[in-house]
Parts: sequence; structure tokens; C-alpha cells
Amino acid sequence: MQHAIVTDLLEKMEKTVEAFSHELTTVRTGRASTGLLEGIDVDAYGAKMKIVQLGTISAPEARLLTIQPFDKSTIGAIEKAIITSPLELMPSNDGQIIRVPLPSLTEERRKDLVKLVHKYAEECRVSIRSARRQAMEDAKQLQKDGDIPEDDAHRLTAEIQKHVDEFVVKIDSMLKHKEEEIMEV
Repeated sequence: MQHAIVTDLLEKMEKTVEAFSHELTTVRTGRASTGLLEGIDVDAYGAKMKIVQLGTISAPEARLLTIQPFDKSTIGAIEKAIITSPLELMPSNDGQIIRVPLPSLTEERRKDLVKLVHKYAEECRVSIRSARRQAMEDAKQLQKDGDIPEDDAHRLTAEIQKHVDEFVVKIDSMLKHKEEEIMEV
């Protein structure tokens, strides 16, 4: 049976990796990804809403994203939100659908994106290490309180470290894959 400390640690690390994975989808690569636009907030109906709440995003071509709004009256707001986003994209619309062409990435921009992805990965690793530190402290406290013997505490800390190492390898693998995607011409 898995100890409660390990279960809690695994849950925290899974959420961290999930958040990292989501952050990676918002980073642009050489080809169109619907995740690129999902995080953009649009002022519509008197509130801030995500683009995915206002329309269907698709990638019909390698360098083109399209947004099919559920309500045609939101086209202007969606277009404005894309223009003002930090993505530096120029959408166009025909009154029915918004087309967002993705320009080719320059070598300099690719390197900047790789740096950004590395920053996200390091933030994720820091979060994992923080969760590990808390779990280790909890294990030491259990031993100190006499709830578990010293041998069990050592086994528990070894198991914690094993899981942390597995997650770090997972993060590094995701980072490497995204870096290859970005640098692919």
C-alpha cells in the first residue's frame, strides 16, 4: 500500500506536469496548433471569455488557424483580442470565419521560444522540488513523532526521491520534444 505522503506528492507532481504540458501547447512551433489561441481572453458580452468559449478553433493547414464563432457578432471582439495578444498575429475575417495565418518563425524567434520553454521547464522542476521538500519534511516529522520506525522513514524518503526523479525525466522528455518541434524548419 502506498503511503499517504507519496499519494499526495504524486498528485501534486501530476498537476504540475499537467500545467507544464498546457503551457507548452501555448508556445508556437513551426506548425499551427489550436492550443496557441486557447489562452486568449476576449471582451464579449460584457465579460472576459476565452476564445474556445466563443467559437471553434481549427488548423486546416500547417500555417493557418481558423476560428468559427458561434455568434457572428463576436467576430470583431475575437479579432481584436488576437491582434492585441502577445502572439503578434494578424487575423482577417470574411464576416463568417476568422483566418489567422502563421508567419514562418525566424531563427532568432525560435531561439527565444526555446528559452521560454526552458523557463517553463525550470519553473516546473522548482515546483516538483518544492513538493519533494514538503514530502520529505512530512516523512521526517512522522519518524520524529514515533509514528513510523527509522527504517520505514528511509524507505519512504527513497520512494519519494524515486518518484521525483521519474517526474523530472518526464519533464526533460517533454522539454526535448517541444524544443525539437520549435527548431524544426
